[in-house]
Parts: sequence; C-alpha cells; structure tokens
Amino acid sequence: MALVSVAADKGSPGVTTTALALAAVWPRRALLAELDPSGGDVVLRLRGPEQSLLSAERGLISLAVAARRELTTESLWQHVQVLDGGLEVLIGVATPEQAAGLGALWRPLTTLLGAIPGVDVIADCGRLYPGSPALGVLQGSALVALVTRPAVDAVAHVRSRVMSLTQQLGSGGFDGVPVGVVVVADPKDADAHREVEAVLARAGAPTHVLGRIADDKAAAAMLRGHWGTKLSRSLLVRTAREVSGVLVAALESGELVGAK
Repeated sequence: MALVSVAADKGSPGVTTTALALAAVWPRRALLAELDPSGGDVVLRLRGPEQSLLSAERGLISLAVAARRELTTESLWQHVQVLDGGLEVLIGVATPEQAAGLGALWRPLTTLLGAIPGVDVIADCGRLYPGSPALGVLQGSALVALVTRPAVDAVAHVRSRVMSLTQQLGSGGFDGVPVGVVVVADPKDADAHREVEAVLARAGAPTHVLGRIADDKAAAAMLRGHWGTKLSRSLLVRTAREVSGVLVAALESGELVGAK
C-alpha cells in the first residue's frame, strides 16, 4: 500500500518512539521498518511474543543476503519478526558500516516496501544528514513526517529541513512527496503544535503540522516492555492514535491538512 517515512533533523526528538507508537496504533495493517542508517535499537529495546528475545540476525541484513537471489514481497516476510502486542517489524542494521554495506539495495527495498498489498509501512529513518541513504527512502515514500520539538532551535532546524526537502522531493508537484511535521511536546503544552504551525506558515514553508505526540516519558519507557492496558490508555498512545488517523487521511486524500 503506502510507505510513510518518519525522520528528524538535528537533536534527538524521539523518532524511534514516534514511529513505533504510530505503527502500533495504525488504523490499517502496518509494518515497522527500521531504516535508520545510523543503526536501530528495536532488537535491544523490545521483545517478541511472551517476552521472547528478538533475533538480531533476522531483519534488514538477512534480507540483504537473500536479495542476492530474489527480493519479493514473499521473501520479505521471511525476515520480519513480531513484537509483543502483534506489531510486525523489520529489524534494521546495528551500525552505520552495515548500512553502507547495503549499497544498491536501498532503492529496490524502498520500492518493495511501498507496494506491499494490504500493508502500510512505517519507516524509522532516524536523523537526516547529507548523503544519508535514508534520503532515497524519503524519495520513494508516499508521505514524509518530520519529527520536532517546539524549542526555538528545533523549529528553526525543521523549517530549514522542510525547505530543502520539499525541493528535493518535488513536494509541490503532482508526483511529489508531501512533507508534514509532527510535534513531540509536553502534555501540558496543548498549543505547541499550533505555535509551530504558525512559525512555519510565517516562513512560507510548504508544509503543515499534522499533530502533536505527547512527550510521555513513562509511557515511552513502557514501550520497552509488555504492551498492557496502562500503556494503551497513556497520552503517548492516545495522541499517536490521533496523528496516525491524520496521516492515513492524508494518504487517502493526497492532501496535507494542518492540525486543529
């Protein structure tokens, strides 16, 4: 169906937590793909069914080895693991060196992930930097969500990134990739995303703030363990559910609409 890339500029705004939360509550079947060239940590943070350990050997690296023979939707699923709670995940590389070793695989992998029948892929692309292989993933996405915090420096960075990305991705054109912004903010700051939207609008940035994810540290810590009732009711999950609904609506309509 669709490939949705989640990424960030400078700083550490919680891209992995945001991508994980969005994928876990996605309204349609979703696959979380760790495509951060700097290395992923899902295999270290999370567990499989009944708290079983995930395999660091099964994921993007094993898929790359198998891709020498074939790279198909059917072969992809042989390298996917299931988290406690049922979310399917493609475990990423452990180091930047492994990411560099994937070389030419990034492009066909991106094409494959964007065309899985009946499945949306939420890609954790980590922090962007010049020459990052993740930029190619963004170019092959149906939608890009940049994660930021409402701090002045963070908003300045995301504003600049939006300006450059929308040119690279042709976001203003019919076939371009739309770029939206997700704000990770203190739960008490209910207007943070609107303030960021206003700053971006004044700068003429061709984007919209798609919503706010609660900076809920207690719930984020729970994501490292068992998915229970308390986590399901947390502000992190509740706000992620709202944002995921906005993202799916944007995919279906082809238009980005600012958060209310």
